[in-house]
Formats: sequence, C-alpha cells, structure tokens
Amino acid sequence: MTSSLISSRNAPTKATELHAKASLDFAAKLAETQALLQRATAEFAPVTQASSLGAEDVVITHMINSLHLDIPVFVLETGALHTETLALLERTQAHSLAPINVLRPVQVSVIQFVRDKGQDAIYKTMELRKECCGIRKMEPLARALKGQRAWITGLRQEQSTARAEVPLQDDSEVASKGLSKFNPLAQWTWGDVWHYIAENQVDYNPLHDQFFPSIGCAPCTRAISLGEEFRAGRWWWEDEAAKECGLHVKN
Repeated sequence: MTSSLISSRNAPTKATELHAKASLDFAAKLAETQALLQRATAEFAPVTQASSLGAEDVVITHMINSLHLDIPVFVLETGALHTETLALLERTQAHSLAPINVLRPVQVSVIQFVRDKGQDAIYKTMELRKECCGIRKMEPLARALKGQRAWITGLRQEQSTARAEVPLQDDSEVASKGLSKFNPLAQWTWGDVWHYIAENQVDYNPLHDQFFPSIGCAPCTRAISLGEEFRAGRWWWEDEAAKECGLHVKN
C-alpha cells in the first residue's frame, strides 16, 4: 500500500529531525543492503549507481564510499535542476571517493525543443512533457548505461503504488537490454532513510527541509502538503497514475 508523507508546517525545519525514525528491523535491512551492494560489485561489474541526489541516492553513495566499492556514480544534469541540487552535486563531486560522472542532454536537441514547442510545452500535454524527459533524461541515461552489466537505483516500495513491488534485484530486462537493476533500499521506509542520514551525517539536498520528498527538474517539482503522497509534487498537473519520466518504466 502506498504510504503518505505526513508533515507539519509547524514542525522542525530539518528533515532529519522530522523524519528520522528507524524500523525495528533496521539493522537487518542495513546489513542486507550492504551485502547486496558488495555482491553487485563482485558479480555484476561493471556496475554503476544512478543518482538524482535525492535522500535515497545520497544514502547509497555514502555506503559505496564507506565500503570502498568500485561503483562509479552518474548524475543526469538535465539543464533544469534546482540551484540547491546543483550545489549538492558540486559538494558530492568534491568529497566522494567514488567517481561522480555528470551527463547532460544534447544541447541542440534542447534548443530545438524549446524553439519548436515552447519553454512551457511540458504543461500542455503529457506527450510533450515526456518528449522533454526523453531529451533531458532518457537519451543521457542510455549513454550512462552503455557497456554496463547492472545499475543501482534508490527505488523504494513505499514511494508509490507503481513501485509497491520493486524487488531488491530486478533481472526482467536482462534478455532485452543485458542489464540487471539493483534497488538496495527497496524495503526501507522513509524513516529508515532519514535515520541513516542523521546517524552518518550525510550531506543532503536542503529542499528536503522545505517538504520536497521527491526532487526532479525545477519546473516539474513542487513541495507537498499534509497527507499528500511521496511523489505528489512530481508533474502535479498530470494524472496521479503517471508519476514517472521513463527512467524506471519497463518496456
């Protein structure tokens, strides 16, 4: 079942103070996650982490660094990210032991889209919004995954109904794409994520302190209100069932 993010505007502003609450079985989850990352490195190299620099992803990158794993990280710098996200990207590049690879869209494609469809085309139809995602995210993603045997994401079952059955290891696209996907935090709660961040003093996006649980491109992301679901702030003008850009949608 999809969980709702319960927040209060009168609560402490730090997300660590607001959300950090470990599950009773957190220690077991942590051990399982670390073992999965180690196995991915040993058995599926070359493997890479996809990071949006959200709360889940900074936890995974911290573990990769702490365990000294040979897992490079890539970030899709879409050209439309929040200033806070770009600042975190710079800090991550400065301090991460694992390489942080930044992929950007083909600039001529971005310019042509804006020229032909308009700066605000994403708000007009879902087709145009997905076309923008294709240019800014999907094409760079294909470059990032070229030559990889596996990739690691921060998907969690709690994030949305569409992700409720996310497995720890997804081999459904091995035949078609030759890629396995590891979701080491699949069974973690939001409280688990923030407990780890608080306990390990992990640097995170300050937009999380402003009630942004899921952070994407600036034009496509807003803060959420009391009782709204985790991804309610993503593409909020569209159908509630269509909260994906294509990165994690199977063919």
